[in-house]
Amino acid sequence: MDNIKDYVTYPKKIKHYDTSKRPKRQTKFAAGVMYLLSKALMPRQVQGYKIDKINTENLKPPYILLCNHHTFVDFQINCIATYPHRVNNIATVEAFYLRAALIEWLGCICKRKFTTDLSLVRASYKVLKEYGDVLCMYPEAKYAPVGTTAILPDSLGKLIKKCKVPVATLLYHGNYLMTPFWDFYRKRKVPLYAEMKQILTAEEVEKLSAEEINAVVRKAMEYDEYRWQKEQGIKVTEDFRAEGLHKVLYQCPECKTEYEMNSKGTELFCEHCGKRWEMTELGELKAQRGETYFSHIPDWFEWERSEVRRQLEEGTYSFSNDVRVYSLPWTRSFVYLGDAHLTHDAENGFVLEGEYNGEKYRIHRTPQSMYSLHVEYDYCHIEKDDCIDISTKDDSFFCYPSQKNCITKLSFATEEIYKMIKEKKNKKI
Repeated sequence: MDNIKDYVTYPKKIKHYDTSKRPKRQTKFAAGVMYLLSKALMPRQVQGYKIDKINTENLKPPYILLCNHHTFVDFQINCIATYPHRVNNIATVEAFYLRAALIEWLGCICKRKFTTDLSLVRASYKVLKEYGDVLCMYPEAKYAPVGTTAILPDSLGKLIKKCKVPVATLLYHGNYLMTPFWDFYRKRKVPLYAEMKQILTAEEVEKLSAEEINAVVRKAMEYDEYRWQKEQGIKVTEDFRAEGLHKVLYQCPECKTEYEMNSKGTELFCEHCGKRWEMTELGELKAQRGETYFSHIPDWFEWERSEVRRQLEEGTYSFSNDVRVYSLPWTRSFVYLGDAHLTHDAENGFVLEGEYNGEKYRIHRTPQSMYSLHVEYDYCHIEKDDCIDISTKDDSFFCYPSQKNCITKLSFATEEIYKMIKEKKNKKI
């Protein structure tokens, strides 16, 4: 294996995007333009929007703003809620794709998904301490699969503690219901609501430990869009409202078969045993015959997680599949690397092996280096199909498995393996 490199050799003309570059300060003009465009270009499906602010009377920059993440309209609501303050958003490299100059002009800070990058700390400190502006973060680092809170990194509390500024949250409701991650191209007609709330003062940040800060943040970031939908009595009446739901509900609770769920119209069904569910206008599931098992979609989702955890504890989990690979070393184009082989297990984490331009490459992300996984359903930038992104410090590898409907399980496995490592470590302390 000595002749196999842990990176891909590209033509010399292709450069890697420099994520360590100094972030530009957003101008007042840019903030004003974004505010006006955000209001003017609100999707026609939005049936009104409301932004409530709680405990923000004395909140002024510099401060950290933590947001949940559902769809592109999140950024529009963000611009409206924070105006007239200048904001630097932390964004992933895909956001810079084909528009790096514009995104940089808006003050965005580039980050590759689920990688350790100390330059992000330096950039954050510059925004808060030198510019005196708002640092906006989406700490879940991905769209919400079923409209519930994703895992938040332990490093978040350490960053907040280091920066010593107030912390606020901006939680969006309705954004997910309008454009669920598993059916990203069609919008539903729903009202939007956002709540901006200061959760920590600078004095409280100074006083609390990083672990205590994480506890406060995690509590403040809790949300459940399907529960909110039912509480608000919001009806989603579109006749395609269940299409794509099988991408996150990939395992049948009736026969326990994986990867053979499907959806059409308002129905979710298993192609193995024939079990069918209806998705109601209030976002609940009802079996057409027999036991429903899970009427609340996030409960089904978490049951699948528990099944993956069981497999890991029993030592029966592993993944091995041929994949089509594209990389994004810079922001001008994706590079097609052809076919490769991807494996994932609790011992080795992710190993991607392939060949490009006659030279073998091997990308290895250990289990302890990834607390979560970036997944994309029907990815918009490359092939309209499901893929995962395995990133390194200076590249991102988008892998399209030949196994259908498996990426949600890979995400569960990544998170549960990391949790098990953490639990084992804590027991030794």
